Amino acid sequence: MHWLAAIGEIVVRRWKKISDVAGVVWTALVMAFKRSSWPRTTVDVFARQILFTGIEACRFVSLVALMVGISIVVQMQVFLAKVGESALLGPVLVMVIVREAAPLLVNFIVIGRSGPAIAAELGNMKIAGQVHVLDAQGIDPFLYLVMPRVLGFAISVFCLTILFIVVSFFSGYISGALLGANTGTPGHFVKSVFSAIRPADVLNVMVKTFVPGAVASAICCLEGLSVGTSITDVPQATTRAVVQSVTALFIISAVVSVVTYM
Repeated sequence: MHWLAAIGEIVVRRWKKISDVAGVVWTALVMAFKRSSWPRTTVDVFARQILFTGIEACRFVSLVALMVGISIVVQMQVFLAKVGESALLGPVLVMVIVREAAPLLVNFIVIGRSGPAIAAELGNMKIAGQVHVLDAQGIDPFLYLVMPRVLGFAISVFCLTILFIVVSFFSGYISGALLGANTGTPGHFVKSVFSAIRPADVLNVMVKTFVPGAVASAICCLEGLSVGTSITDVPQATTRAVVQSVTALFIISAVVSVVTYM
């Protein structure tokens, strides 16, 4: 029965991890609507998180979106024109770019860029004793360290996803026009895309950006604050944070996609 005990131990450990992450995300959302949760120090951390995770990543996200627009959007235009199904351009682009590619790629970029930074920063603060100093000064470590990072991370993922969609569509249309594809007028292209967007697509984008973003940042915060007293614990915590965040991203995206297409 040792194998059964081992399976049970793994399940209990995984469930505890999921419960901790869900608790952090829920607590951050609840406290975000309380005015007392936003002293000047917390607002400053939130603004810096938005700056690092969102604004400073705009250039790289735009570059990736430009490449996706040139490769995928142009191919869609050319292929659908060849088979005489140009009317399907809007629905296909919404299905490929809006529902799947944009949220997934942006989450990947943000997790790879900002996730390790959050885990390493909090891990070093934990080892240096700064977390205990905040608590001793009467500053809630959760309000100062976790909540602004979770909210800033999730909001940045959503805004970057919108930027990704706009840039990929724009670059795809321009590239298609330059290559002689049957792109039609800009107004027709925009109309075909917007007419294919349904309320379920809007909800899909919101869930696939806010939820994985909040979960990934919560995982990174928990891993960073879970380090012991050795500086070698920080790289290990950073690696675990990235792996767990990517795993959570795939699971959440798969579940949302299944629900969307049902």
